[in-house]
Amino acid sequence: MCCLALTAGFIGPRVALLLWWIFDSQRVDAAFSSWFWPFLGLLFLPWTTLAYLVVWSPIGGVEGWEWIIVALGFFLDVATYSSRAAQSRYQASRAY
Repeated sequence: MCCLALTAGFIGPRVALLLWWIFDSQRVDAAFSSWFWPFLGLLFLPWTTLAYLVVWSPIGGVEGWEWIIVALGFFLDVATYSSRAAQSRYQASRAY
């Protein structure tokens, strides 16, 4: 069960971001100046990139309290990576 949740947390936001980019590329292109930044977000920080796209508006971008949601996305990225590392350490310790 834990592996399923870990895989969903790791793969899920990448699939969601990729689908958003395919089906609503105008918003992604408007939010970022080039394709390079959302591509890096897809690879390394998918939760942060998704949060940025959710709160971004064409008039003001991301302002004020909206940065808290982006920070929450970053926290989810860090939690996903750290849980993956903890899971691998746990499995390595059980092998002995």
